[in-house]
Amino acid sequence: MNQEEIKKIIPHRDNMLLVEEVNLLDETTSEGKYTINGDEWFLKGHFPGNPVVPGVVLCEMMGQASCILVASAAEDATPYFSTLNNVKFKGKVLPGDTFRSVCKLVRQKSVFYFVEAKGYVGDKLCVSAELSFAIVKN
Repeated sequence: MNQEEIKKIIPHRDNMLLVEEVNLLDETTSEGKYTINGDEWFLKGHFPGNPVVPGVVLCEMMGQASCILVASAAEDATPYFSTLNNVKFKGKVLPGDTFRSVCKLVRQKSVFYFVEAKGYVGDKLCVSAELSFAIVKN
């Protein structure tokens, strides 16, 4: 999926659309990518002279990369984060890096979808988390 296709599932737009492409790897796993170009709004104050992508932004990137996993349920609805659990930061993500999110749907209960997500730069694990989303009708 390119950004135009992603916009049909999630409501994010410029400056908050933080995934450039998403691919379905199998029935339960997606991979998203975003290249940090260095002039993003979240780098301006984090940290001056030493820009590092904030952890909360990495979680948002992984959440957005999960969008394809909830696409069928998101028609005429909006996916909202409902929990972030067991978030672990292992490495920095810097300007020039391509952040790759691998997201696996582990279960679904009613309107809730549960995803295990990992974020990488190259083959280096930078963050991992358990995410959940509530799909709320518009």
